[in-house]
Amino acid sequence: MEGRLRTGVEVLDRKLGGGIPAGSTVALCAQPASQAELLLHELSATRGTLYVTLGRTEAAVEASIRTSPAHAGEPTVRHVTGDAPLDNTAKLVGALPEASNLIVDPADVLERCDPDRYRNFLNDLQNHLSNTGGLAVLYCLAGHDVPPGRDTTRHMADVVFDLKTHVGSDTIENRLTVPKFRGGRALSDVVKLELAERVAIDTSRDIA
Repeated sequence: MEGRLRTGVEVLDRKLGGGIPAGSTVALCAQPASQAELLLHELSATRGTLYVTLGRTEAAVEASIRTSPAHAGEPTVRHVTGDAPLDNTAKLVGALPEASNLIVDPADVLERCDPDRYRNFLNDLQNHLSNTGGLAVLYCLAGHDVPPGRDTTRHMADVVFDLKTHVGSDTIENRLTVPKFRGGRALSDVVKLELAERVAIDTSRDIA
């Protein structure tokens, strides 16, 4: 579909009508111990990508991408540190070229900043993406210590991906729901993902 940007996961893109509308901000919410990073790696192979890390060092992220079992690209990785993470991230966002990806990992650091300044950051981000036709993914850790800005992220995001990992007695299942999808139709069903050598749809059995 015209105006859609691929996520890199073929079957998911098909379910989303060709991908995610250009200019969108996506909130990817997943447990810290999940393999959600593989989704980010797949995305980095679709087009030029700036990977902003607010946790691990540039070297650690680059090594993770380089050794990833997923089909990963070669993103530009920048480590944001210091007392002004919003300002430093905003500077990188302002230099994003046309039709490129932005990954922020994790968004939690920004979500703990002043609420008004964080809201302004998200508005500026969406304005830049709209002007350049890009795509941003904010990787939000759904752990025990959820930042106060998480509701703001989910409210202002155009698309919300909720990835939940279920550990059974002999299996691990990753279930993706898309409860919010501006510019399209949210998925009515749960998508089971295989986060292994490549991110794929798990069709082994129905979800109970």
